[in-house]
Amino acid sequence: MSFSNKVKTLLNWSKNPAPKINLNNELYQELKPFRLPVILTITMMMVGTLGYIAIDGFSLNDAIYQTGITFTTVGFGEMAPISTAGRFFTISLIILGFGVFSFSIGILVEVLNKGEFVKLFKERQMLYKIARLKNHFVICHHNNITIELSKQFRENHIPFVVIDANENIEKIAQKYKYPYFIQEDPHTELALQKACLSSAKGLITLSENTADNIAQIATTRLYEKELGLKRAYFIMANANDESDIDKLTKLGANTVISPTKLMAQRLSAVSMRPDLKHMMENILYRKDNPIDIEEIEVPEHSWMVSRQLKETYLRDIVNVSVVGVRDKKDNFTSMPKGNFKIEEGFKLLVIGTGEGIRGAKRIIRKKDKPEEIKDV
Repeated sequence: MSFSNKVKTLLNWSKNPAPKINLNNELYQELKPFRLPVILTITMMMVGTLGYIAIDGFSLNDAIYQTGITFTTVGFGEMAPISTAGRFFTISLIILGFGVFSFSIGILVEVLNKGEFVKLFKERQMLYKIARLKNHFVICHHNNITIELSKQFRENHIPFVVIDANENIEKIAQKYKYPYFIQEDPHTELALQKACLSSAKGLITLSENTADNIAQIATTRLYEKELGLKRAYFIMANANDESDIDKLTKLGANTVISPTKLMAQRLSAVSMRPDLKHMMENILYRKDNPIDIEEIEVPEHSWMVSRQLKETYLRDIVNVSVVGVRDKKDNFTSMPKGNFKIEEGFKLLVIGTGEGIRGAKRIIRKKDKPEEIKDV
């Protein structure tokens, strides 16, 4: 590494990240029709300059200037007296210049009417914005669930990109306030590259068609292997019934949710315990609520491995409560007792303040027994 690069690294100077798909080639293809007008314009300027030098003995600077004002028909007059032959040459230059100008305007209007150039230019700008995102979520398919999920993500300042093949995705994004969007078939590798999945936290596929979700999960896992990432992407999907949930889970989805089942469970809980409705909404959905709930995994090196829950003193040190434990086989134990034994890979469901949960993570991930416990 050179000295200048070392300085830039030390001062945290870096260029804006560029997307893997930048659409430069596509934009150049759209600009191809302008090559002929440019060539004609340059040729006319050369012919006019040489003509004024040869016919009336203009200097190079005067010849270029006279050609420019004649070719563009601005009518500034003559730089120097022009002979009869020079005036005929000037008239010819004006007529040819008007023809080239009209031809160029026609090509410009045709390109703009197609709309492809403007569309590509906007998409290119969007790709550069998406390239700056880190730990964002890629949401595949636009529907009612996407609309509600995007509201929650925006309220909680979670970055996300929506991918959908709908031709009107730009208008949809404006209506529902999607900050980043891509018009592509979500299950293609091109769409994943445009969404910068390599730097994303995870992917959420929300198609109402199970086959689309299957294709999305398969494509994402294959893309993950091609990138050779050390950590697997977190993939969430929705499903209509239990059989679809089982298929998507076996295929590689980390979490599969059935909106119908969730609604039924929510209605059942509210109908049996109406008073809990507002309490759960305040805990789970309000972004400004001090109480939070989170699942924390116990790593292999943690000092808590093979200890009883009461020996962790999480309630005394960081004021959080363990309300559930999930083992490696995904068996869930609610409200575990103090003599519950913790093993490597277990996930503790803790409830407390945001600060308390961050403290619990720090303690759980320690290799040696924390000093705070000695004072308890």
